[in-house]
Amino acid sequence: MKDRGISKWWRYSVLIVVVIGFSILSFVTKLTYDNAPPIPLQVTDPEGNILFVKKNIQEGQALFFRYNLMEHGTLWGHGAYLGLDYSAEYLHQEAETISDLLAKKFYGQPFTNLASLGQGAILDAVSKMIKENHYDPSTGTLVYSNEQKQAYVDAIEHWDRYFRQGEAPGLPLNYISDPNEIIDLTAFFSWAAWAAGALRPGNLYNTYTNNFPYDPLAGNLPSPDAFFWSAMSLIILLGGIGLLLFLFGKFDFLGWRAEKSAGHSHVTHLVQKPLTESQKALGKYFVIASLLFVLQSVIGGGLAHYRVDSTFYGLPIADYLPYNLMRTWHLQLAIFWIATAWVAGGLFIAPILTESEPKWQALGVNLLFGALLVVVLGSLTGEFFSAHGWMPNLWFWFGNQGSEYLDLGRFWQYLLIVGFLFWLFLLFRSLDPIRNQSKSRELIILFFIAAAAIPFFYIPAVFYDHLTNYSIIDNWRFWIIHLWVEGFFEVFATVLVAVIFTRMGLVRPNVALRIIYLDALLYLGAGVVGTGHHWYFTGQTTVNMALSACFSAGEVIPLTLLTLDAWDFINASKTSCTKCGEALVGRQRWTVYFLIAVGVWNFIGAGIFGFLINLPIISYFEIGTNLTPNHGHAAMFGVFGMLALGVTMFCVRTQPDDASWQRVKKLVKTGFWGLNVGMGLMVLLDLFPAGILQLWDSMTHGYWHARRLSFLMSGTFHILEWVRIIGDMTFILVGVFPTAAAIVYTFWHERRQKHLVNLDD
Repeated sequence: MKDRGISKWWRYSVLIVVVIGFSILSFVTKLTYDNAPPIPLQVTDPEGNILFVKKNIQEGQALFFRYNLMEHGTLWGHGAYLGLDYSAEYLHQEAETISDLLAKKFYGQPFTNLASLGQGAILDAVSKMIKENHYDPSTGTLVYSNEQKQAYVDAIEHWDRYFRQGEAPGLPLNYISDPNEIIDLTAFFSWAAWAAGALRPGNLYNTYTNNFPYDPLAGNLPSPDAFFWSAMSLIILLGGIGLLLFLFGKFDFLGWRAEKSAGHSHVTHLVQKPLTESQKALGKYFVIASLLFVLQSVIGGGLAHYRVDSTFYGLPIADYLPYNLMRTWHLQLAIFWIATAWVAGGLFIAPILTESEPKWQALGVNLLFGALLVVVLGSLTGEFFSAHGWMPNLWFWFGNQGSEYLDLGRFWQYLLIVGFLFWLFLLFRSLDPIRNQSKSRELIILFFIAAAAIPFFYIPAVFYDHLTNYSIIDNWRFWIIHLWVEGFFEVFATVLVAVIFTRMGLVRPNVALRIIYLDALLYLGAGVVGTGHHWYFTGQTTVNMALSACFSAGEVIPLTLLTLDAWDFINASKTSCTKCGEALVGRQRWTVYFLIAVGVWNFIGAGIFGFLINLPIISYFEIGTNLTPNHGHAAMFGVFGMLALGVTMFCVRTQPDDASWQRVKKLVKTGFWGLNVGMGLMVLLDLFPAGILQLWDSMTHGYWHARRLSFLMSGTFHILEWVRIIGDMTFILVGVFPTAAAIVYTFWHERRQKHLVNLDD
């Protein structure tokens, strides 16, 4: 059957959606600069005595990043989950101090001893004092009441005990011992709590953080906007799903199974074509990726142990590998091994598409590998030195920037961007011969554009430094995190699957193109503006909440189709060629199985668990609880990790030696089921039920209470954290180790065979 071209309006529609989406996102980013909580020049008491100044706040923020506290606890809900939420803890202790001082002032006894009528009067007074905004923009002065002043003085002592005397879980004694640094940190936490408690000028009921965190004692309650836009987002979700299902029913040419395969030619090509020199050189990428995967998983198990015991079976592990360092490595290694597999996969697939290889391509691959090792080893080492205080002046450039997911030092970030651009150069010159072909030209162009979006949208990582207003930092941080993970990674994943399937003969190029354009419309149409669901409570106005809540609901719409994709992939794995009767997937059966897992986990992790925490009213109580890593693990590994392994398996099975595959086939099968069952057990035994318990505690007692160690280390929540070891051990021992062993053995065996051939020659 001859391929029919697709309508030009597919291309125009994607372009229009991208332009509109980024116009709105840029508008919201502009509002971030305009509406970020101001940093006062000075904070004084009613008599004009200076408590702290702008430099203290900025230096405190720099210390927050330098000591990597975002990988220990959270601020405004974002960060790690073992430590406190520093803004919520300060705000609640401030409210407690004010309530006791007012109770003693007006009733002569502590707040807890008052009758309910007296407590009600005090609560109203506490809320009024915290909500009143005494910042004067004309002078840059913020005035604290005498009660707030006392709360600040008490907070200095509290944070000194927390960081110096071992109250911080997972951190060593005297982690921060300099009294001046404690003062600066307290000033930063005080500013963050003030922004969370004080009403935004001109607004009668919303603070700078839209009343986050939930704390009735401080008068922080969910705003009407959170309820209203949650309801609107549900309406959009139901309407969007209905419309999409209608379109899929009406236009039967949508979907992977739209047309029958042309036959077996591509599969035969993949089996018989010898590997090019650059493809052979890429084997070490997959080996390194698998080893980094092992290291990341083992570190993840160590992190989980920190949530049940402050020592590792009696060993003072925090003195050498504190929690914040291990979490930094856990996140960085995830990005490194997944990106390594994708980078290698793109360069591996390119010669298959063009059936040629440019001169010196193998040299370029080896140079890129060297650069990759420098970035990985350099950044991990710098993060270790920074965590132990060995980089007091160079921490930002060569150590740990301390911004979650973007922890590596700025120098390593620049090297990473250069490496990505060099990868694009190698990819371009490898794909260049395709420009004179008509059959696959558009598919290959889309492959390159999707790849180019990955380094391009990493550039905002250098748009700020450690002294930039925290709201603006979080804005640019999620430009990278969200647009990578929930935008262009999804599109790149679709293009990768489309390229692999067309080369295997499972779909025709025009079918693949329609799917790519459709997915780009759905993912980018909602995902670009949906970035703002991370900014509900980070200093944005309700304009962002309205836009991001509605668009973020639309992100779930394409994910509902992944159940159809998974079923199509299952059928594809069973489909036989109409000409010869042989299975079309042939050697690539396990590649398809990993792609099935991608579809299933995308629907569960990103769709169900993601939407669960994206509603403003749920996010208000939930952010920073176990439901966040529940979504993160199922979506990050389940989608992008599984895709990286799927791409790796595709490249593994193009090796010409079938004998080596027979030796590792059982390892691959065991690893595949170990990874999926282990991840499922993590979710079912701990992350989801424990997250529900923590959410309920947050709604019942206040967000501050659900984040305290007294909750984490007690009751059913703590039991579930212990039970999680079943899922973790299944994932690591039955999943990670066999999978990594299969990958390492395959490429090691191929290299050994090549060495033996050279000896024979």
